[in-house]
Amino acid sequence: MVKDYVADLIISLKNGSDSRKESIVFPYSKFGLAVAETLERVGYVKGVSKKGKKISRFLEIKLVYVDSKPKISGVERVSRFSKRVYYGVRDLRSVRNGFGSLILSTTKGIMSDSEARKEKTGGEALFKIW
Repeated sequence: MVKDYVADLIISLKNGSDSRKESIVFPYSKFGLAVAETLERVGYVKGVSKKGKKISRFLEIKLVYVDSKPKISGVERVSRFSKRVYYGVRDLRSVRNGFGSLILSTTKGIMSDSEARKEKTGGEALFKIW
């Protein structure tokens, strides 16, 4: 059975914010760090730090709350193992009328839909967050 790292990460973020946790801990990977840093740039997480040494490394992701309500109210996985979804720069549309973000894996790295429009690049749509 293959584990979906991205789905596990976004569900952990959603569940952690729903249960009003200050931060979540997630197993480290370079890809996970890039996704978390993108979420930090967009404003869905407060901070990302790498903890531990060698084999027991993990990410500590601090969650954002606005007026004691979680900033993350929903997530949706777009591209899956069974069906990959790719968007060109012309296909990028706003998520939830601009109140959400689409996170993409592009040739220039992991970025949000607004960053991809500025860079004029498309890529694999990983997930939507609002």
